[in-house]
Amino acid sequence: MRTARRTARRTTGAPPRVARNDRSSSGTLVRIAGPVVIATGIASPMYEVVLVGTERLLGEVIQLQGDRTVIQVYEDTSGLAPGAPVTGTGRPLSVTLGPGLLSMVYDGIQRPLPILRERTGDFITRGARLPGLDEKRKWKFLPKLKNGTRVTGGEVLGTVEEVIGFEHRILVPPGASGTVTGLRAGEFTVTDEIATLATDDRKTMPLRLAHDWPVRIPRPVREKLMPDVPLITGQRVIDTLFPVAKGSTAIIPGPFGSGKTVTQQALAKWSDADIVVYVGCGERGNEMTEVLTTFPDLKDPRTGRPLMNRTVLIANTSNMPVAAREASIYTGATIAEYFRDQGYDVALMADSTSRWAEALREIGSRLEEMPGEEGFPAYLASRVAEFYERACVAHPLCDGKARASLTIIGAVSPPGGDIFEPVSQASLRVAKAFWALDASLAQQRHFPSINWLESYSLAREALLPWFSENVDASWPDLVMRVSVTLQEEAQLREIVQLVGADALPEPQRVTLHLARLVREALLQQSAYDEREAYAPPKRAFGLLRAILAYQEAAQAAVARGVRFAQVESLGYWPRVYALKYSTEAKAVDALIAEMTGALQGAGR
Repeated sequence: MRTARRTARRTTGAPPRVARNDRSSSGTLVRIAGPVVIATGIASPMYEVVLVGTERLLGEVIQLQGDRTVIQVYEDTSGLAPGAPVTGTGRPLSVTLGPGLLSMVYDGIQRPLPILRERTGDFITRGARLPGLDEKRKWKFLPKLKNGTRVTGGEVLGTVEEVIGFEHRILVPPGASGTVTGLRAGEFTVTDEIATLATDDRKTMPLRLAHDWPVRIPRPVREKLMPDVPLITGQRVIDTLFPVAKGSTAIIPGPFGSGKTVTQQALAKWSDADIVVYVGCGERGNEMTEVLTTFPDLKDPRTGRPLMNRTVLIANTSNMPVAAREASIYTGATIAEYFRDQGYDVALMADSTSRWAEALREIGSRLEEMPGEEGFPAYLASRVAEFYERACVAHPLCDGKARASLTIIGAVSPPGGDIFEPVSQASLRVAKAFWALDASLAQQRHFPSINWLESYSLAREALLPWFSENVDASWPDLVMRVSVTLQEEAQLREIVQLVGADALPEPQRVTLHLARLVREALLQQSAYDEREAYAPPKRAFGLLRAILAYQEAAQAAVARGVRFAQVESLGYWPRVYALKYSTEAKAVDALIAEMTGALQGAGR
């Protein structure tokens, strides 16, 4: 009962309180082990942010050992020595949430990288500090409430047009409540006071366009709901066979070179989420460079405006400090939850959670913790679960009738593609969709290289009603028939390896023929072809209809005694394949009628 009450409070009411010092304390370094340092004489609680050394490097308290405080430092600790000062800030690691987040590129602790580059060059100077939001830019604020209105945490005070066509809703910080006074329209910076909140305990609290939130504490919602609407990704293999629901979770495991990053980038570009938060956690610099150079030039298929207008990028490459890599996941999740709390559908891409887990392992080893399997900390599974459980579809605090969601899609990089390693297994326990990438498919240039025999989606049955209503009532039947064909092909391949395809009976040869069409026309998709990069479900449905109509007509012809070679010679295979580029309903209907008539007349 105690656990249930605590969970309900976090979901529907104020967030749990965070320990905070009224004044900062100071201490001295006594030990340094890479990014982990130990100080004495500093009275700081767990997860308080501290400043280390004369350069005031940013760190966070992660362990307390009597009078010794263990700190992980988010910057390079080269040159630090015992005796250096350590100062507490009285605050947990937090991000600033408000107008100016969209189209920005941050590091793992919300430092704006484009501005840092202008000031310090291509490499970040140690101790460099910049606010997460531009504190000089003014935003035109339009209030939605009247003075004297009683509000609670999460309610909308007013709006700012952050980018063209996007309404950024200014929220009362969660956990606060009282009566609004002094609310006014005008142009303000994120640090200007736009109103005052007279709280229930007879205190006053300034309200601004932005507020801070601790990254390790999930933001509350009014009520969590069951995910029953798909996140449309535009990738046929996903939307057709292994869909993911908005507010749910998915993982993409695969070995090096199998296309994890490319798949996540395609999802970030084409998914129907309102906001995309892309976290490059420990990835190679050249991969993040590709993201940073291609995204500004991409156009949003829904609005025609730059895709960056609804994107936040967090870049924490493999050569950046390991502690910041560990924090980047939480930074991304908090920013994503903030937009969810405004009533939007948000997709968070984490690439890759394996690098994040490796950061946990490195920090754990420096803390001399008892290692678990393969050296990962014993709490790895719980940390992975905590991260993915921040995904949800819910009524946000701002509107009890609206539906908002946060969908988390994490890439996993198991060594050698072994999904039985700890990170993959911990992710599998909580993910609702599993898209297994296959290196052999990637070598065959079959992309997305999602193995249709090993992948699955636990949300498929729950999402079929949506597809039946919004695409076509026959969608569930067509998807089932395609799945059966692929399963039959897998069984026949073992026989083909022994006796060859020519030794198979005619109906089984037709099955192999049609399965190849399913693989190459439906499941294979080019991200570099403008006609193919994005394929909505209605276009996929037209292709499905044509493939299965061809299958039905071909199997009926063979059952009448027509030879498979004659069916193949009619030349409908390439014409059905070409529908993947343009599946207009009239063209599909015409082709189905033509090939059905031709196959019915074959052999007569």
